[in-house]
Amino acid sequence: MATVNASAISFLILCLSSLSITEAKGGFSLDLIRRDAPKSPFYSPDETYHQRVTKALKRSVNRVSHFDPAIITPNTAQADIISALGEYVMNISIGTPPVEILAIADTGSDLIWTQCKPCTECYKQAAPFFDPEQSSTYKDLSCDSRQCTAYERTSCSTEETCEYSATYGDRSFSNGNLAVETVTLGSTNGRPAALRNIIFGCGHNDDGTFNENATGIVGLGGGSVSLVTQMGSSIGGKFSYCLVPFLSSESSSKINFGSNGVVSGTGVVTTPLVAKDPDTFYFLTLESISVGKKKIHFDDASEGNIIIDSGTTLTFLPPDIVSKLTSAVSDLIKADPISDPEGVLDLCYPYSSDFKAPQITVHFSGADVVLSPENTFIRTSDTSVCFTFKGMEGQSIYGNLAQANFLVGYDTKAKTVSFKPTDCSK
Repeated sequence: MATVNASAISFLILCLSSLSITEAKGGFSLDLIRRDAPKSPFYSPDETYHQRVTKALKRSVNRVSHFDPAIITPNTAQADIISALGEYVMNISIGTPPVEILAIADTGSDLIWTQCKPCTECYKQAAPFFDPEQSSTYKDLSCDSRQCTAYERTSCSTEETCEYSATYGDRSFSNGNLAVETVTLGSTNGRPAALRNIIFGCGHNDDGTFNENATGIVGLGGGSVSLVTQMGSSIGGKFSYCLVPFLSSESSSKINFGSNGVVSGTGVVTTPLVAKDPDTFYFLTLESISVGKKKIHFDDASEGNIIIDSGTTLTFLPPDIVSKLTSAVSDLIKADPISDPEGVLDLCYPYSSDFKAPQITVHFSGADVVLSPENTFIRTSDTSVCFTFKGMEGQSIYGNLAQANFLVGYDTKAKTVSFKPTDCSK
């Protein structure tokens, strides 16, 4: 959910659920929690697995419109990431004294925001609204402040305070005061670490597809007001996450900031980050994809032709490329294709315990990422399994299903993204 348009998709698919701040040697760590997992406040026991998958896939398709061009001690941070069938959420604390908020973790947007008192027109929220009058470190930004001009969608109120507007691809939105506040995370020294004067949005007019258990969004994109950028030299521009798969018995994993976020060791492959507009998004270069021994070259060989996004479930590519992929996949699967009952995915098969998916390798510039079947096929019902790459015009996106069980590391200083096969449940 990067800027105005980008915020939508990331929010829809990248949901950090109950984020707990924990101490981790070498960095800050937080939990990333699957949105609909039992440990998540978004979990609904009344929904079937099929219903949850269908909702996640449809949110993924809706999210694509979002990508249309459009002072702390020097230690590191870590958090849990909680998964919920295609979305992940996390907890941070805001204000003095600190108030915990549960927010969607979004690498596709920048702004950190939460619902605030007085909330004139807000979506229903289970937790109390953040009250800026109860925080000794809250400060509204003036219209002429440097921080106000750092975010694109701002205007000036009659009181000459800076107001922001964030809109998303699914028509969700947040409007309110742009302010600075203290954000608190766990740290490696065993005590909470306070990040002072962090730019964030105090939302007073918010609505859309937000769940009542989520109190806002944590933008993890590459723009100037994202949490990653504002943490600055304290994390050296480094962070990483490990996403548990849909069917994992574990629902949470970690997002690491700083030295603990470095991805290294046996099996690591690294590809360049490409600087493009908007700077919110993390652009990579996709050269080709192999299905078994057949290599399909990407027609658009320009640098930065695909975005990597933890908040989008599916991987979206040009229709002609996906057509070639599905043909190559079909040639190696000894079963007759069926139609997706929900009409979302391009290639499906009857599910059986002996179903075997072919090996698929994604060839980024300088990095060959070998995917497992859980990256490329997903059970959409008790009787069907479908290919997780979908054809769609517009911006290509490397989604979170393809990233599951990989330690994915971002180094915004060195301008690289690294992948390491990992059991994210451990």
